[in-house]
Amino acid sequence: MLSIILDAQTAVRLSALLAIVLVVASWEILWPRRPLSISKVLRWSNNWAISLLNSLLLYLVFPVLGVGFALLLEDKNWGLFNVLAVPVWLSIPLFVLIFDCAIYWQHRLYHWVPLLWRLHRMHHADPDFDVSTGIRFHPVSIVLSMLIKLLVIGLFGPAAIAVLLSEVLLNVTSMFNHGNIAIPTQVDKWLRLLVVTPDMHRLHHSVSVAETNSNFGFNFPWWDRLFGSYRDQPDGGHLGMEIGVRGFQRPEDQMLHRLIAHPWYQESHAQAD
Repeated sequence: MLSIILDAQTAVRLSALLAIVLVVASWEILWPRRPLSISKVLRWSNNWAISLLNSLLLYLVFPVLGVGFALLLEDKNWGLFNVLAVPVWLSIPLFVLIFDCAIYWQHRLYHWVPLLWRLHRMHHADPDFDVSTGIRFHPVSIVLSMLIKLLVIGLFGPAAIAVLLSEVLLNVTSMFNHGNIAIPTQVDKWLRLLVVTPDMHRLHHSVSVAETNSNFGFNFPWWDRLFGSYRDQPDGGHLGMEIGVRGFQRPEDQMLHRLIAHPWYQESHAQAD
């Protein structure tokens, strides 16, 4: 039974990912927000390669991932929700909010701690911003992120469906808010009251330190407003802003081996290499 449930959740996550990538990628072709600066074939091949490597690494490192861990906790009656017998109708939306808030603070932590920033910097070092940026993360960063997620799941003991919903939302919104897609200004203004929009998150990928250290949210935009990290628009406008990390914006910096070695590069080394 457990293997059937885990196979089903894998199918759901993969289907949702493929669907949103197809929608956003098509949108990027039809109505792009900004012109790209580097070959899309080069970036996409390496960004998706690092994502595949991350997926394999997670399954090798962890004997059980989010949904499987939630099922184990439920069976053992561990975790706050299980101990307090919180009804499912309440625990599911509550955990979705808690999970997203935890991801927000994890993101801020990756920017605050120098060692974690060097890992996370690889994500920011993409010189263009499109749907493939949403799956471009360093393998060590992905492992640490999974440990944090499992810690949150272990603390609260949510229903497996709540974990699945949280993970699917995270994947779908990450693809959406990294999209190089044009949304009318008035639509974006209202949409970002409910979800992090591409214009809202794009600002976070600016080379400006002040702009990078803002708009940390992935799913819901409320945490940035609540905790004082919200920024409405980039100073230079979305067409004028420079994206990426200076020193890592050349085509050769986007190769898979350099993405893996990225945390060990100094910016001066990247410029002179």
